[in-house]
Amino acid sequence: MQLKQPPGFDPELSTDGQVSRLGQPLCFNCAPSEDLAPWIARLYVAKVRSKSAPRVSCGILSDTANIRIQIEGSWTATNPAGPFVPSSPIMFLGPNSRRIAVEATTTFVATGLGFRPGACHALQGPVLRDMIDTGVPGEALGMDVPSILERFTPGAEPLEWTAVLEGIIRRRVEMFDGALPDPVTSQFELQCYEDPTITVAEAARRCGAERRRFERIIQRDFGMSPKQVLRRARALDMASHLRRVCDEEEAEEFVLRYYDESHLIHEFVEFFGMSPRQFAEAPQPMMTAALESRQARRLALLERVEPEGAYPWR
Repeated sequence: MQLKQPPGFDPELSTDGQVSRLGQPLCFNCAPSEDLAPWIARLYVAKVRSKSAPRVSCGILSDTANIRIQIEGSWTATNPAGPFVPSSPIMFLGPNSRRIAVEATTTFVATGLGFRPGACHALQGPVLRDMIDTGVPGEALGMDVPSILERFTPGAEPLEWTAVLEGIIRRRVEMFDGALPDPVTSQFELQCYEDPTITVAEAARRCGAERRRFERIIQRDFGMSPKQVLRRARALDMASHLRRVCDEEEAEEFVLRYYDESHLIHEFVEFFGMSPRQFAEAPQPMMTAALESRQARRLALLERVEPEGAYPWR
Protein backbone atom coordinates (compact mmCIF):
# COMPACT_ATOMS: atom_id res chain seq x y z
CA MET A 1 0.00 0.00 0.00
CA GLN A 2 1.35 3.43 -0.90
CA LEU A 3 1.61 5.77 2.06
CA LYS A 4 0.16 9.24 1.72
CA GLN A 5 1.86 12.38 2.87
CA PRO A 6 0.35 13.84 6.07
CA PRO A 7 -1.68 17.06 5.75
CA GLY A 8 1.04 19.17 7.37
CA PHE A 9 3.76 18.22 4.90
CA ASP A 10 5.63 21.15 3.30
CA PRO A 11 6.82 20.23 -0.23
CA GLU A 12 8.88 23.43 -0.45
CA LEU A 13 11.09 22.44 2.49
CA SER A 14 14.36 20.53 2.29
CA THR A 15 16.94 19.39 4.85
CA ASP A 16 20.19 17.45 4.76
CA GLY A 17 18.91 14.86 7.22
CA GLN A 18 16.82 11.70 7.18
CA VAL A 19 13.44 11.39 5.48
CA SER A 20 10.39 9.78 7.05
CA ARG A 21 8.47 6.94 5.38
CA LEU A 22 5.94 9.58 4.32
CA GLY A 23 8.60 11.79 2.77
CA GLN A 24 8.83 14.39 5.54
CA PRO A 25 12.34 15.89 5.76
CA LEU A 26 13.96 15.20 9.13
CA CYS A 27 17.07 16.75 10.59
CA PHE A 28 20.08 14.64 11.50
CA ASN A 29 20.12 13.50 15.13
CA CYS A 30 22.06 10.85 16.98
CA ALA A 31 22.68 9.30 20.37
CA PRO A 32 25.74 10.46 22.35
CA SER A 33 28.89 8.43 22.77
CA GLU A 34 28.51 5.83 25.51
CA ASP A 35 30.72 7.68 27.99
CA LEU A 36 28.47 10.78 27.75
CA ALA A 37 25.11 8.98 27.85
CA PRO A 38 24.41 9.93 31.50
CA TRP A 39 24.47 13.64 30.62
CA ILE A 40 23.46 14.03 26.94
CA ALA A 41 20.04 13.00 25.65
CA ARG A 42 20.54 13.58 21.93
CA LEU A 43 22.69 15.59 19.50
CA TYR A 44 21.44 17.16 16.28
CA VAL A 45 22.41 19.05 13.16
CA ALA A 46 19.65 21.08 11.48
CA LYS A 47 20.12 22.33 7.92
CA VAL A 48 16.75 23.67 6.82
CA ARG A 49 16.02 25.39 3.52
CA SER A 50 12.75 26.58 2.05
CA LYS A 51 12.47 27.09 -1.71
CA SER A 52 10.00 29.95 -1.60
CA ALA A 53 9.07 31.24 1.87
CA PRO A 54 10.98 34.35 3.06
CA ARG A 55 10.95 32.97 6.61
CA VAL A 56 10.05 29.69 8.25
CA SER A 57 7.42 30.01 11.00
CA CYS A 58 7.10 27.14 13.39
CA GLY A 59 7.33 26.32 17.07
CA ILE A 60 9.22 24.24 19.60
CA LEU A 61 8.23 22.41 22.76
CA SER A 62 11.38 20.87 24.24
CA ASP A 63 11.38 18.74 27.37
CA THR A 64 15.14 19.11 27.77
CA ALA A 65 17.55 21.97 28.33
CA ASN A 66 19.60 22.59 25.20
CA ILE A 67 22.71 24.19 23.85
CA ARG A 68 22.06 25.55 20.35
CA ILE A 69 24.86 26.82 18.13
CA GLN A 70 23.77 28.91 15.16
CA ILE A 71 26.09 28.40 12.19
CA GLU A 72 24.09 30.19 9.49
CA GLY A 73 20.90 32.24 9.49
CA SER A 74 19.04 33.56 12.52
CA TRP A 75 15.95 32.90 14.60
CA THR A 76 13.65 34.66 17.03
CA ALA A 77 11.02 33.34 19.40
CA THR A 78 7.97 34.46 21.33
CA ASN A 79 7.83 33.02 24.83
CA PRO A 80 5.22 33.72 27.54
CA ALA A 81 7.07 36.91 28.52
CA GLY A 82 7.07 38.25 24.95
CA PRO A 83 9.57 38.41 22.04
CA PHE A 84 12.88 36.62 22.62
CA VAL A 85 15.86 37.51 20.42
CA PRO A 86 19.00 35.40 20.89
CA SER A 87 21.91 37.64 21.89
CA SER A 88 24.65 35.20 20.85
CA PRO A 89 25.25 32.49 18.23
CA ILE A 90 25.56 30.07 21.16
CA MET A 91 22.59 29.90 23.50
CA PHE A 92 21.71 27.80 26.52
CA LEU A 93 17.95 27.24 26.34
CA GLY A 94 15.85 25.90 29.17
CA PRO A 95 13.04 23.36 28.82
CA ASN A 96 9.63 24.55 27.62
CA SER A 97 6.42 24.52 29.61
CA ARG A 98 4.41 24.97 26.39
CA ARG A 99 4.94 25.57 22.67
CA ILE A 100 7.19 28.52 21.89
CA ALA A 101 6.57 30.22 18.55
CA VAL A 102 9.76 30.41 16.46
CA GLU A 103 10.64 32.20 13.23
CA ALA A 104 13.84 31.54 11.30
CA THR A 105 15.48 32.73 8.13
CA THR A 106 14.89 30.67 4.99
CA THR A 107 18.34 29.13 5.27
CA PHE A 108 18.87 27.88 8.81
CA VAL A 109 21.92 25.88 9.88
CA ALA A 110 22.39 24.97 13.53
CA THR A 111 23.76 22.23 15.73
CA GLY A 112 23.22 21.43 19.36
CA LEU A 113 22.41 18.94 22.05
CA GLY A 114 19.79 18.21 24.65
CA PHE A 115 20.80 17.54 28.25
CA ARG A 116 19.32 14.68 30.23
CA PRO A 117 17.36 15.78 33.30
CA GLY A 118 19.69 16.28 36.24
CA ALA A 119 22.76 16.87 34.08
CA CYS A 120 22.69 20.64 34.54
CA HIS A 121 22.58 20.28 38.34
CA ALA A 122 25.28 17.59 38.37
CA LEU A 123 27.59 19.71 36.20
CA GLN A 124 26.75 22.95 38.08
CA GLY A 125 25.05 24.61 35.15
CA PRO A 126 22.11 27.04 35.16
CA VAL A 127 19.26 26.55 37.62
CA LEU A 128 16.50 25.09 35.45
CA ARG A 129 13.55 26.58 37.32
CA ASP A 130 14.92 29.98 36.25
CA MET A 131 15.39 28.84 32.65
CA ILE A 132 11.90 27.58 31.74
CA ASP A 133 10.89 29.02 28.34
CA THR A 134 13.94 31.27 28.15
CA GLY A 135 17.69 31.18 27.65
CA VAL A 136 21.04 32.86 28.22
CA PRO A 137 23.99 33.49 25.88
CA GLY A 138 26.97 31.20 25.98
CA GLU A 139 29.14 34.09 27.17
CA ALA A 140 27.13 34.17 30.41
CA LEU A 141 28.23 30.59 31.03
CA GLY A 142 31.90 31.39 30.49
CA MET A 143 32.08 30.04 26.93
CA ASP A 144 34.65 31.43 24.51
CA VAL A 145 32.09 31.81 21.75
CA PRO A 146 34.39 32.94 18.86
CA SER A 147 36.82 30.09 19.58
CA ILE A 148 34.03 27.50 19.69
CA LEU A 149 32.45 28.74 16.45
CA GLU A 150 35.78 28.36 14.63
CA ARG A 151 35.68 24.62 15.29
CA PHE A 152 32.54 24.10 13.20
CA THR A 153 33.97 23.82 9.70
CA PRO A 154 31.41 24.81 7.02
CA GLY A 155 30.32 21.84 4.95
CA ALA A 156 31.63 19.29 7.45
CA GLU A 157 29.75 16.05 8.01
CA PRO A 158 27.20 16.12 10.88
CA LEU A 159 29.22 13.66 12.96
CA GLU A 160 32.20 16.05 12.83
CA TRP A 161 30.06 18.77 14.41
CA THR A 162 28.55 16.48 17.03
CA ALA A 163 32.08 15.35 17.95
CA VAL A 164 32.96 18.99 18.69
CA LEU A 165 29.88 19.29 20.90
CA GLU A 166 30.76 16.12 22.75
CA GLY A 167 34.28 17.43 23.37
CA ILE A 168 32.85 20.53 25.06
CA ILE A 169 30.65 18.46 27.39
CA ARG A 170 33.37 15.86 28.01
CA ARG A 171 35.64 18.56 29.41
CA ARG A 172 32.82 19.78 31.64
CA VAL A 173 32.22 16.25 32.93
CA GLU A 174 35.92 15.85 33.69
CA MET A 175 35.94 19.20 35.50
CA PHE A 176 33.35 17.89 37.96
CA ASP A 177 34.83 14.38 38.26
CA GLY A 178 31.98 12.72 36.39
CA ALA A 179 29.24 13.82 38.81
CA LEU A 180 26.07 11.94 37.81
CA PRO A 181 22.42 12.99 37.80
CA ASP A 182 20.40 11.89 40.83
CA PRO A 183 19.16 8.27 40.42
CA VAL A 184 15.65 9.45 41.35
CA THR A 185 15.72 11.84 38.39
CA SER A 186 16.99 9.17 36.00
CA GLN A 187 14.28 6.74 37.11
CA PHE A 188 11.54 9.37 36.72
CA GLU A 189 12.83 10.24 33.25
CA LEU A 190 12.33 6.60 32.27
CA GLN A 191 8.83 6.58 33.77
CA CYS A 192 7.85 9.65 31.72
CA TYR A 193 8.74 7.77 28.55
CA GLU A 194 7.22 4.47 29.63
CA ASP A 195 3.94 5.46 31.31
CA PRO A 196 3.23 9.18 31.82
CA THR A 197 -0.29 8.38 33.09
CA ILE A 198 0.98 7.36 36.54
CA THR A 199 0.21 9.52 39.57
CA VAL A 200 2.88 11.54 41.31
CA ALA A 201 2.50 9.35 44.40
CA GLU A 202 3.07 6.21 42.34
CA ALA A 203 6.04 7.79 40.57
CA ALA A 204 7.64 8.62 43.93
CA ARG A 205 7.02 5.09 45.18
CA ARG A 206 8.61 3.53 42.09
CA CYS A 207 11.62 5.81 42.53
CA GLY A 208 11.96 4.75 46.15
CA ALA A 209 11.70 8.30 47.44
CA GLU A 210 9.50 9.98 50.02
CA ARG A 211 7.03 12.18 48.15
CA ARG A 212 8.16 15.60 49.37
CA ARG A 213 11.82 14.75 48.68
CA PHE A 214 10.82 13.35 45.28
CA GLU A 215 8.98 16.54 44.35
CA ARG A 216 11.95 18.71 45.38
CA ILE A 217 14.37 16.66 43.26
CA ILE A 218 12.11 16.72 40.19
CA GLN A 219 11.45 20.46 40.50
CA ARG A 220 15.21 21.02 40.68
CA ASP A 221 16.22 18.71 37.82
CA PHE A 222 13.29 19.27 35.42
CA GLY A 223 12.51 22.87 36.39
CA MET A 224 8.82 21.92 36.76
CA SER A 225 6.62 19.92 39.11
CA PRO A 226 6.29 16.14 38.53
CA LYS A 227 2.64 16.56 37.53
CA GLN A 228 3.54 19.14 34.86
CA VAL A 229 6.35 16.94 33.55
CA LEU A 230 4.01 13.94 33.18
CA ARG A 231 1.32 15.99 31.43
CA ARG A 232 3.89 17.40 29.03
CA ALA A 233 5.20 13.90 28.27
CA ARG A 234 1.70 12.71 27.34
CA ALA A 235 1.19 15.74 25.09
CA LEU A 236 4.55 15.25 23.35
CA ASP A 237 3.84 11.59 22.62
CA MET A 238 0.45 12.52 21.18
CA ALA A 239 2.05 15.27 19.10
CA SER A 240 4.56 12.76 17.71
CA HIS A 241 1.66 10.57 16.61
CA LEU A 242 -0.03 13.51 14.88
CA ARG A 243 3.20 14.38 13.05
CA ARG A 244 3.73 10.70 12.10
CA VAL A 245 7.12 10.40 13.81
CA CYS A 246 6.39 7.66 16.32
CA ASP A 247 5.86 3.92 16.35
CA GLU A 248 2.30 3.76 15.02
CA GLU A 249 1.73 0.55 16.99
CA GLU A 250 1.60 2.83 20.04
CA ALA A 251 -0.87 5.30 18.53
CA GLU A 252 -3.96 3.82 20.19
CA GLU A 253 -2.19 3.76 23.55
CA PHE A 254 -1.30 7.44 23.21
CA VAL A 255 -4.94 8.33 22.49
CA LEU A 256 -6.26 6.22 25.38
CA ARG A 257 -4.16 8.16 27.84
CA TYR A 258 -6.89 10.81 27.68
CA TYR A 259 -10.35 10.33 29.19
CA ASP A 260 -12.17 11.43 26.05
CA GLU A 261 -11.84 13.72 23.05
CA SER A 262 -12.63 16.88 25.03
CA HIS A 263 -9.89 16.02 27.53
CA LEU A 264 -7.42 15.50 24.66
CA ILE A 265 -8.34 18.80 23.01
CA HIS A 266 -8.15 20.72 26.30
CA GLU A 267 -4.71 19.33 27.16
CA PHE A 268 -3.40 19.78 23.63
CA VAL A 269 -4.50 23.41 23.44
CA GLU A 270 -2.90 23.99 26.84
CA PHE A 271 0.50 22.83 25.61
CA PHE A 272 0.46 23.68 21.91
CA GLY A 273 -1.96 26.59 21.63
CA MET A 274 -4.00 24.84 18.93
CA SER A 275 -6.28 21.84 18.51
CA PRO A 276 -4.91 18.43 17.52
CA ARG A 277 -6.43 18.84 14.04
CA GLN A 278 -4.81 22.26 13.54
CA PHE A 279 -1.50 20.84 14.77
CA ALA A 280 -1.65 17.94 12.31
CA GLU A 281 -2.58 20.11 9.31
CA ALA A 282 -0.04 22.94 9.71
CA PRO A 283 3.48 22.51 8.26
CA GLN A 284 5.83 22.38 11.24
CA PRO A 285 9.37 21.45 10.19
CA MET A 286 11.18 22.42 13.40
CA MET A 287 8.57 20.90 15.68
CA THR A 288 8.50 17.67 13.67
CA ALA A 289 12.29 17.37 13.75
CA ALA A 290 12.37 17.93 17.51
CA LEU A 291 9.58 15.41 18.12
CA GLU A 292 11.33 12.84 15.94
CA SER A 293 14.55 13.25 17.91
CA ARG A 294 12.67 12.82 21.19
CA GLN A 295 10.95 9.65 20.01
CA ALA A 296 14.30 8.23 18.88
CA ARG A 297 15.63 8.94 22.36
CA ARG A 298 12.52 7.48 23.98
CA LEU A 299 12.59 4.16 22.10
CA ALA A 300 16.31 3.78 22.72
CA LEU A 301 15.93 4.44 26.46
CA LEU A 302 13.08 1.94 26.65
CA GLU A 303 15.36 -0.53 24.83
CA ARG A 304 12.88 -1.05 22.00
CA VAL A 305 15.51 -0.21 19.39
CA GLU A 306 19.27 0.17 19.38
CA PRO A 307 20.46 3.79 19.88
CA GLU A 308 20.96 4.14 16.11
CA GLY A 309 18.61 1.37 15.06
CA ALA A 310 15.88 1.19 12.43
CA TYR A 311 13.21 3.55 13.71
CA PRO A 312 9.75 2.62 12.39
CA TRP A 313 8.93 6.07 10.96
CA ARG A 314 12.11 6.35 8.89
